[in-house]
Amino acid sequence: MTLEEKFNNLKNRLKEMDRVVIAFSGGVDSAFLLKAAIVSGLSEVLAVTGRSESMPEEELSLAGEITSSLNVRHRIIETNELQDANYSSNPPDRCYFCKKELFGRLNEIAKKEDFHFILDGTNADDAGDRRPGRRAAEEEGVESPLLDAGLSKDDIRRLSRTLDLPTWNKPATPCLSSRFPYGRKITAKALERVGKAETFIKKSGVKELRVRSHSDVARIEILPDDFPKLMDNAFREKTVDYLKSLGFKYIAVDLQGFRSGSLNE
Repeated sequence: MTLEEKFNNLKNRLKEMDRVVIAFSGGVDSAFLLKAAIVSGLSEVLAVTGRSESMPEEELSLAGEITSSLNVRHRIIETNELQDANYSSNPPDRCYFCKKELFGRLNEIAKKEDFHFILDGTNADDAGDRRPGRRAAEEEGVESPLLDAGLSKDDIRRLSRTLDLPTWNKPATPCLSSRFPYGRKITAKALERVGKAETFIKKSGVKELRVRSHSDVARIEILPDDFPKLMDNAFREKTVDYLKSLGFKYIAVDLQGFRSGSLNE
């Protein structure tokens, strides 16, 4: 099936849904889904973003900018996953509890305001990945039209570029809780620390980045091509000083480089 055929199938399916709530993070997939819903001519679209300590503040701002540029109703709701010990204890299925709360809240909105479907941005590539949040989506009746249309991440980036979406080449930005080894308790303070560390390192021009928190060790993952940026003497010294001021005792660069989901290895 061609990319055009996949996109047409997506638009036809969305058109049938009429009134939808979209779980909107502001990432590549949800931004494309939102745009596709608009061009499909639905009666009403509501983008909803869950705000919590695990969401980088700049991501929340970006989500607002995107919905504003698309002239779509955008609602921010407060989620409280850190208050759930099932989540904050950081088990391997942590994402299930986060998504369960978010999708449950979206269900409440849909029922109260007569929306027909709740949608998320799961794509075809996600089907073969370890995604505990998928179970929550299935339990809450959330539809995944990008997955159903067979659209891969590469497909979505290509179509997003055609549609002039600023997210077409945006790096993946999973929640900050993904920076902690399973079993390590997640707290608001710990999330704030890794968030500040990553924001500081991005000043060097690094885009693909994770600061993995191993107690008092900060393990920095960046692409090997970006090593020279971080190893610039002046910036390296500033980075060490800043991360130590946040409470890390040891600052390490992972020589394997950036890789998504390294804590699942």
